[in-house]
Amino acid sequence: MKKVNKNPVLSDLIIDLRDKGTKVPFWKAVARGLSRPSRKAFKVNVNKIEKFAKPKETILVPGIVLGSGDIKKAHKVVALRFSASAIEKIVSAGGKTILIEDYVNENPKGSNTRILG
Repeated sequence: MKKVNKNPVLSDLIIDLRDKGTKVPFWKAVARGLSRPSRKAFKVNVNKIEKFAKPKETILVPGIVLGSGDIKKAHKVVALRFSASAIEKIVSAGGKTILIEDYVNENPKGSNTRILG
C-alpha cells in the first residue's frame, strides 16, 4: 500500500482507518482529518472542547489537543496526541484521555463520538 504520510506510524494508522472506513464511515472521516498536511493539521485547545462539547460526551480530535484555556466538564477526549498541560487539565476535570489507535479497538463503530477539529 502507498504511504500517505512521512511519519510511518501515522501513515499506518490512516491506512487502517481507511480500511475500517469501508464498513464504518465515521473512521473514514477521521482518516481524512488525519491526512491533512502538518501545517494544516487540527490543533484544538481544551477551551474549545469546553465550549462545544456536552457534559460526559466523547470528543475525537483528528490531531493534537493543546492546553490553552480551562475545562470544567468531564469528557473522554480521543486524539492523535496531547500536550502535557492538556492531559493535566482534562484529567483534573474528571475526564479521560485516549489515543486514537487505542480508541479504534475500544469503539470499532465510533458510536456516540463527536469529531471536533
